[in-house]
Amino acid sequence: MLLTDNLLFDYQRCARLSFLNLYGNGTHPESASDFATKLKRDSEVYRQDVLAEYPAQRPNYPYGDWVKGAEATVALMQQGVDRIAHGVLMTPGPQGVTLMSRPDLLIRKPGASVYGNWSYIPVDIRFSKRPKAQHQIMAAFHALVLAGVQGAWPQDAWLVCRETGEYRVNLEKYVPQMQEILNPCIKMLSSRQEPEVFMARHPCSMCHWQSHCYAIAQETQHLSLLPGVTPIRYQQLKQLNLTQLESLAHADVLTLANGLVEVCNKQYEPETVARDLIIQAKATLNNQAIALPQKLPLSPKFLPVSPVELYFDIEAQPELDLDFLLGVLVVDRRNLAPGEAPIQKFHAFLAESPEEELQIWEQFLELIWTYPIAPIFHFCDYEIQTIKKLARRYHTPPHRWKVILNRFVDIHKLVTKSVVMPVESYALKSIARYLGFEWQNALASGAQCVVWYDRWLETGDRHYLDLILTYNEDDCIATFVVKDWLVQFSQSYS
Repeated sequence: MLLTDNLLFDYQRCARLSFLNLYGNGTHPESASDFATKLKRDSEVYRQDVLAEYPAQRPNYPYGDWVKGAEATVALMQQGVDRIAHGVLMTPGPQGVTLMSRPDLLIRKPGASVYGNWSYIPVDIRFSKRPKAQHQIMAAFHALVLAGVQGAWPQDAWLVCRETGEYRVNLEKYVPQMQEILNPCIKMLSSRQEPEVFMARHPCSMCHWQSHCYAIAQETQHLSLLPGVTPIRYQQLKQLNLTQLESLAHADVLTLANGLVEVCNKQYEPETVARDLIIQAKATLNNQAIALPQKLPLSPKFLPVSPVELYFDIEAQPELDLDFLLGVLVVDRRNLAPGEAPIQKFHAFLAESPEEELQIWEQFLELIWTYPIAPIFHFCDYEIQTIKKLARRYHTPPHRWKVILNRFVDIHKLVTKSVVMPVESYALKSIARYLGFEWQNALASGAQCVVWYDRWLETGDRHYLDLILTYNEDDCIATFVVKDWLVQFSQSYS
């Protein structure tokens, strides 16, 4: 069996990912999302830009014929060329497995090897801003395979990242960590034992096997679909034989807390974690929201109902450090007849180019001060952090922005502090969809808006702006829907 650096990298993210990529389980992955495709493209552009700064020879071989690639790479190493780009390294590994890695660069350095008085070090180019642990572990894997090829451990291994530039990897630290991952990866792939499904929100959202795994998790009511069930907590639940939704819902708090002691750090009390998991399981099992004891009703100070309310949501392009859309939904309850729904008006402050960010910031502040006492509802703290960032960036006088921070109300924080809901996560989409709200574009997301905005800048096609505006307005309305439900839910406990 051939164990490649790509398979090992996948195994770091998810053991099941590496298994499915190798064996497929008789199924086919879904197409990569637009955002994943964009990241891959941006990564390759960055890689080529960096490689242009390091002139290097490339081994000549038919793509995909890794044996020929390894032979061509060794031939260049034997010649002692200064740099080799896209080389292929292959060496025997444990349990009869062949290890293969493809570092972006191999750089010649003085030092004995099987080729003479020179050896090579591996260099990987990563699109991330800073060297992540998983990238350093892969650099250690390159070093291991390279040592097998040249008969000597490389003196160093390096990463090149966007912000840190060249970064020396501590092989003494990361080789042991790499070995701890390598051995079980080989065992799992060699035995063809398919790993259990575990849905983790962030890594799974970018995975082309997500739909396949999610269907299995839903069918089996897997506990990873419960908020709060992390991989390490799940292992403890398995040891306690609490792997079914019903058994967890009826578990004893103290027994569960004792079982979670080892996996709870100082930030989390085992008894609190146990109680939260049990209540979450009960809410999901019964498909019913549960008020947290002594948390409801919420006072008007924390959850105001005002004649005019503002609902605020932002779309951003992180790579440009640009907040290009500041969306505000104005909900007006003034002068309504009995039973009449409040008037909603959406205001979109959109920067059609990065240079217009200051302009939309000023327009946003003007609207906010049009309603000087209206509460500003948002979901999570990104909006507050952005207000502070834009104020600093554009030297906004404190009296224009600091005072409005007191008007911000984080609906996400209020929900999670006061109620447990039968949802798979406490993200806005999950909560609002449980309450019956649907986005006009089911596939739209913040990540997709980044792709659409890039396409707008590239093509000038306003269709992409329209898609972004619709999504942002839906986000604002969804925040209003969640807030309105929370008010009614809270009042039912008064």
